Amino acid sequence: MSLPRPPGLAKLVIGLITKEKRLFKKAACDLTESFGLVEMISPWLSFDYTDYYESEMGAPLFRRVLAFKQLVEQTALPEIKTITNSLEEKYSRNNKRQINIDPGYLLLERFVLATGKNYSHRIYIGKKIYADLTLIFQKGDFQALPWTYPDYADRDLLVFLGKVRNKLRIDLKRIKK
Repeated sequence: MSLPRPPGLAKLVIGLITKEKRLFKKAACDLTESFGLVEMISPWLSFDYTDYYESEMGAPLFRRVLAFKQLVEQTALPEIKTITNSLEEKYSRNNKRQINIDPGYLLLERFVLATGKNYSHRIYIGKKIYADLTLIFQKGDFQALPWTYPDYADRDLLVFLGKVRNKLRIDLKRIKK
């Protein structure tokens, strides 16, 4: 018999995609007000894997990823996605987003994104939000899955998430003491 255990704390990770790099700083300030201090910021990453967002935001698009200092409960993901959706609306012009904000959480064993879209591999977690298992940690590295978005399988982003994972390991050891 498996005994129920409370889920562990997670590192909040939020990806942003935009054409207008100036919006990044504004959105990052709003995210900091909602979720606390940003601990790590990825370099600017090109976003040329898909043209999915171009009709809405234009091109070229860029991605940047934030990792937050404060660890979060995994159960907070639907509320976090609700807040980031509101921020996307705040920065919209003429009913078109100017920035896409993808919240998720990172654990030692996996990386999960929040989405409003259902699909076969996504699990409903409340508030009209689904959890997308995006990456798993195996053999010393994050591994993409058949449905992982190509930008999340990008080597530079995987290296960044590996650094976030290392910081999470340190944070969890500190909490256990």
